[in-house]
Amino acid sequence: NEGFVWWHSIPGSDQRVSGPKQTRDRIINLVVGSLTSLLILVTLISAFVFPQLPPKPLNIFFAVCISLISITACILIYWYRQGDLEPKFRNLIYYILFSIIMLCICANLYFHDVGK
Repeated sequence: NEGFVWWHSIPGSDQRVSGPKQTRDRIINLVVGSLTSLLILVTLISAFVFPQLPPKPLNIFFAVCISLISITACILIYWYRQGDLEPKFRNLIYYILFSIIMLCICANLYFHDVGK
């Protein structure tokens, strides 16, 4: 079991990448995954709590959209870890995670009325 870290298969073989590259990739995956998960959690909590209770419908809509995009990213990560996707899809997963991070930042700025 590899935990929450993605692994790469070498095209045309059943061997996994090992050595320093695998260690570096594991660290990158853990940092990006942890940062994204933490930011999603903070955003979902903020959507329901800020600026006051009961939450605004637009905040709930924002939270639902972020959740749906996050589920899609989780499915891609799962397929990638199972070996169903080629290693080139790793960059697409990173792009999607970066987009989620930017969307969470935007949502939190909106929830907390920054810039008004």
